[in-house]
Amino acid sequence: MEEEIIVRKDGSTQIIRKTVKEGISFGTALAMVISFVTWKSIGWAIVHGLLGWVYVIYYMIRY
Repeated sequence: MEEEIIVRKDGSTQIIRKTVKEGISFGTALAMVISFVTWKSIGWAIVHGLLGWVYVIYYMIRY
């Protein structure tokens, strides 16, 4: 996990974690792989990649 520390003028600090972006990217990749292996279609893999984690959770529940 990447962190960025910002020091403000008043001396306080703010830590920004970049986990959400990485999580979304992983969810997209996982959805596309699952979709392609299941349906053997690049078109469906793209559609399911756009849905990301929604498709991954659906697949886990359905199959």
